[in-house]
Amino acid sequence: MKPVRQPPWLLPAVSLGVSLLVLFLAAVPVTHAHDITHILAKHPQFSTFNHYLTLTHLAREINSRLTITVLALDNSAMSAVLDKHLSVGSLKNLLSLHILVDYFGTKKLHQIGDGTTLTSTMFQATGAAVGTSGYVNITNLKGGKVGFGAEDNGGTLDSVFVKSIAEIPYNISVLQISKALSSAEAEAPMPGPSDFNLTTILRKQGCEAFANLIVESGGDKTFEENIEGGLTVFCPGDTTLGAFAPKYKNLTKSQKLSLLLYHGVPVYQSMQMLRSNNGLMNTLATNGANKYDFTVQNC
Repeated sequence: MKPVRQPPWLLPAVSLGVSLLVLFLAAVPVTHAHDITHILAKHPQFSTFNHYLTLTHLAREINSRLTITVLALDNSAMSAVLDKHLSVGSLKNLLSLHILVDYFGTKKLHQIGDGTTLTSTMFQATGAAVGTSGYVNITNLKGGKVGFGAEDNGGTLDSVFVKSIAEIPYNISVLQISKALSSAEAEAPMPGPSDFNLTTILRKQGCEAFANLIVESGGDKTFEENIEGGLTVFCPGDTTLGAFAPKYKNLTKSQKLSLLLYHGVPVYQSMQMLRSNNGLMNTLATNGANKYDFTVQNC
């Protein structure tokens, strides 16, 4: 990451859409070998599933990973999911359970050792899953069928493999399953963006001094207004901010506000997304009196 006019206290990070992150970026080369939105767009029967992958930002998460398996739900299966009236946060968790962080093509499904395997999902990778709730059991059943079930659902295989939609070994596999997996943990109520209090979250994550400054400057209103559409906050820890405090006090009121807004990006970015980005990234201060933006570069 190569910042442009970077304040000396840019450290890590809270990303809202809403999840918590810690930044710095590793210098990891990234290639984009697939686009889940384009893959599913060729199959209208998955249009609802495709729509909600985009709405929950999961499509970008999928595209940013080099090895992934998507357990796709057709419009009928998604209708049953939507009948549960889950919040966007809970729906994201449930759909994350259908994204395996390993490659399973048709051939691999039917060659599972000992007939069953346990694999982790994007829900587990977020850290939001408790215990085994982020794992999926895949079992090779009699008659060539393959069953899928959330590990926290008492070993019940909720769904079965229907067909392969797309496979790019060993990069991405998109498989249709008969219905959604059931997980009480994934479907648990989650607060919507409007229910999140940014400053409370920052304080709990060791950024109390930063939270106090954005409230004092009035910048908290700008941060809060952007949560609904997606927000990433790079939050300097209290120790780092304490060291910078003497310089901060010498700034004008408008300079202080611009500097604080510089730490917000009006787009949801997970760590994986940031690693896959290259180029200029706008901040909440890009259009302010003192303009700031920065460049992300993977080397």
